[in-house]
Amino acid sequence: MATEVTVKIAGEAGQGIQTIGTLLANVCHNAGLFVFSVNDFESRIRGGYSFNILRISEDPLIAPSGKPDILVAIDEKSADRDMDTHADGGIVLLNTKEQKDLPDHVHAVSFDELASSAGGRIASNTVAAGMLLSILGSGFDRLEKELTDQFSRKGEKVLDLNKKAAFAGFEKGEAVPFSEKLKFESSGNGNVLMSGAYAAALGALASNCRVFSFYPMSPATGIMASAAEFTGRLPIVVEQAEDELAAVNMAIGSSFAGVRSLTSTSGGGFSLMTEGLGLAAMTETPLVIINGQRPGPATGLPTRTAQADLLFTITASQDEFPRFVLAPGTVLETFSAVKKAFHLSDKYQVPAIVLLDQFLCDSVMTEKGTLEMDSRGDEKNLECRDSKPGKEQSGETGQPYLRYRFSENGISDRRIPGTSKALVRSTANEHDQEGNITEDAEIRTKMVDKRHSKIEYMKEEMDPPSIFSKESAVLLAGWGSSRGSIMESCLTLRSLGYDVGWLIFHDIWPLDWDQVSEVVTDRKLILVEQNRTCQLGRLIRQQTGIAFSDSVRKYDGRPLYPDFITENVKKMMEQ
Repeated sequence: MATEVTVKIAGEAGQGIQTIGTLLANVCHNAGLFVFSVNDFESRIRGGYSFNILRISEDPLIAPSGKPDILVAIDEKSADRDMDTHADGGIVLLNTKEQKDLPDHVHAVSFDELASSAGGRIASNTVAAGMLLSILGSGFDRLEKELTDQFSRKGEKVLDLNKKAAFAGFEKGEAVPFSEKLKFESSGNGNVLMSGAYAAALGALASNCRVFSFYPMSPATGIMASAAEFTGRLPIVVEQAEDELAAVNMAIGSSFAGVRSLTSTSGGGFSLMTEGLGLAAMTETPLVIINGQRPGPATGLPTRTAQADLLFTITASQDEFPRFVLAPGTVLETFSAVKKAFHLSDKYQVPAIVLLDQFLCDSVMTEKGTLEMDSRGDEKNLECRDSKPGKEQSGETGQPYLRYRFSENGISDRRIPGTSKALVRSTANEHDQEGNITEDAEIRTKMVDKRHSKIEYMKEEMDPPSIFSKESAVLLAGWGSSRGSIMESCLTLRSLGYDVGWLIFHDIWPLDWDQVSEVVTDRKLILVEQNRTCQLGRLIRQQTGIAFSDSVRKYDGRPLYPDFITENVKKMMEQ
């Protein structure tokens, strides 16, 4: 049986908690282990209460764990708060000079003193990393290599300090008894370790996105910060706009000019972007937006997670128009979903919105596999039935170019201004086939129908929800980043004798809801969502007429752990 250990590092913001977690995650990943790291932090630069909880296993992981085997309390407040939260048989590392009256499983060690002895108290977090890796069974050489990679660019003095501090902690850790040693044997396994935000940025870059416009709003800022790392190496522009309205209009303008572009934001910023969303829809200009959800309304909880923007995203902006809504659940799914969004937005000339959340954006996880490139986005793949005009409609023969030509599937030939003889007209007003403003009632009706005729073809592009044990009487249904926790909970429940399966949505809108109806008919649906009103459940009921039976809801802004789902579902099924 594979060994698994969960480590929780708790303290105040500014105490280097995330650095400890990053060092551990990288060393474990490079040793062929699997990692799921969750950062939980308040909206403040210093003080408060923050933690990093790191689940490490010799087998693949699909979800985080909320119960630590090793608790590292950096300050007294965290020690008081978390002392009784560790798993049975777990240990506590307490950052204190006091040695008296402590239980056997609590080990007092002053990270600050050890760091000062090594040359600087600022390296106390490196002391903690060294001690933890020693306890987990790693050799010091692995940590030394990671420190070299992390700190060599900061100069020999900084690197030497951190190596000495880490070794001091490593030696201290050798005296701490802990039975669950991990196997640090491999030299790596070619798997992926990254956050959802970084994966989203890579997905955009892999789609040949050239313009990244944004106004900072957590948790989506990390996407643009990740893209900015590639400026100077790739022909891209990363532009911080004055507000979200400017950001979305920069993206639309860039797309109109023929350059793939991306803007990212959170719910409040997306609210401001809805007028731009309508502009992209009316002008049939490709637009990709990433909405990193967080609790609202208004400012809400800026650094917490939520899944409460689903219905808003599907209907955002005035009137009716087609759009794609995708909700990936993992790092690799995020990379693929962003690529798919660019491809489909270009192909159908509609907005495409990717729904992430703070949990997925900021969590770091190992996944089996690699970031795969494919031909999606090639020019030949953008062609659609009836999308190409004849010569008399292309603007090449002296006849007017019909930018919004009526076609069976609603897709018209899209020319880039200045690249042909065609005069490209575009307006936010209703327009005729040439793009001239019109208020003609018949043309208005035809144009609305033209835009909506894309939907049936768009549905064919969408993947159905993931289904496991569809013959089960009970299905746990969810979407987006809840995926892994739902899956692990379902497997746990089945091992306990409960007849449950799962139904997890990643492509959400538009869907072939007849297919969904076939799956959910005569099944008891338990919705698992991070919002108050079961938005996916309401959408399923609206589209299929089938109501959900019960729900597991969590909307306190904190991550959704498998144990939380398991305990709630057990209560429901035992009633």
